[in-house]
Amino acid sequence: MKWIILAIAVVMYLLVILFQEKKVIMTTVAAAITVILGFMFGGKVFLQTQSAGNLFYHIFFELINWNILMIYVGSMIIAALFIYSKVPARIADFLVQHSPNTGIAVILILAMTGIISIFVENVATVLVMAPIALALSKKLKLNPVPFMIGLAVMSNLEGTATLVGDPPSMIFASYAGYNFNDFFVHQGKISIFFIIQAGMIAGCIFFYFIFGRVKEKALIEKESVISSVPFWLLIIMILGLAVISFLSTELGYGSGCFVLGLGLIGLLWYRFVQKKSNAEVWTLVKELDWETIGFLMGIFVVVGAISETGLLTDFSSWLARITNGNKLAGFVLILLFSVIISGFVDNVPYIIVMLPVAGGLAQNIGISKELFMFALLVGSCLGGNLTPFGASANIVSMGILKKEGYPIKFSGFLKISAPFTVITTSAAAFVLWLIWA
Repeated sequence: MKWIILAIAVVMYLLVILFQEKKVIMTTVAAAITVILGFMFGGKVFLQTQSAGNLFYHIFFELINWNILMIYVGSMIIAALFIYSKVPARIADFLVQHSPNTGIAVILILAMTGIISIFVENVATVLVMAPIALALSKKLKLNPVPFMIGLAVMSNLEGTATLVGDPPSMIFASYAGYNFNDFFVHQGKISIFFIIQAGMIAGCIFFYFIFGRVKEKALIEKESVISSVPFWLLIIMILGLAVISFLSTELGYGSGCFVLGLGLIGLLWYRFVQKKSNAEVWTLVKELDWETIGFLMGIFVVVGAISETGLLTDFSSWLARITNGNKLAGFVLILLFSVIISGFVDNVPYIIVMLPVAGGLAQNIGISKELFMFALLVGSCLGGNLTPFGASANIVSMGILKKEGYPIKFSGFLKISAPFTVITTSAAAFVLWLIWA
């Protein structure tokens, strides 16, 4: 049965890589086959074997993490309303107006893009910041390519920093039992948020060498803020998650219900206070990233079967043997492997499979599991910056450039993305090693 489940997973991954636009179908079919095998062969696939009812509950309410899915949906709604409010554009205007020169303003806008991406989906962040970057580039007669690539890679970088930033962070929290506050401080040590900030500082320095020469001062038209309500919903979400994390030691359904509830309040505000039609509300909801929700559900089931058949334990033991129990060798192996893989394939299924492997490897060597799991998170998320198709934000950025008459080749993207990825990953990994090794 191990070989059958492994074959299903390998075929699913290959099809997801080859047919990205149909990845939900691939994972759903793989999950359905796995569930059928679970009902047919019971304990050979899943640990829960007492009855059909218990098995159904185990698959749909333990393997599929509904709390994480509710957090994702609720935060997506709030992010969409935040973009609608025009608050991000107004903040960017302020930075340009109060910066000593436009070169510094560009760096601050890129940093701001990263900060927004901590709480807003990466593609949405790029879409809301792109008009600002293009307008500024046009006024100063700058090539917009480095600016647009900067928006993409900075948004991907910071999406890792908090529980609500990106699906990989939510998956990590689900596996490791982390709450919102654990991303800042865990076991009395600084956690992944601050490790990622080391990468952001390094990234800002990198872009300073590109944009620092631009000394002109640019004036741009100020955006009018539609409403500050979505901004306050975002603040309430952050503070609420922090409070819930203090009250509960585990990431229970409370977090998901809270964020989803805030999202629904936001939709009611959008419908009745902003006087939008039902059709406009439906359009906003319909345009959320439902594909990732379906994708995650299928992946949760397949990876659950991989874990419960013992495949991940076997893989962890194999890695422990080839690293010969060396902590540094294991750290570098996980980090480099994650960067390379995530530069070419979706990091969500990769990180779901590899988290138990990284944790198991750390356990076999006899060290804190955080060192290897953080290395996995840093490598897989920052590695998505390596190539133009390593992350959705990169693809969107290239599409915008092509539409604006600046088509960019793979090699052109790599000239900026490769050194950025090496520098930011190295900085984050260095801080991670100092704190957790």
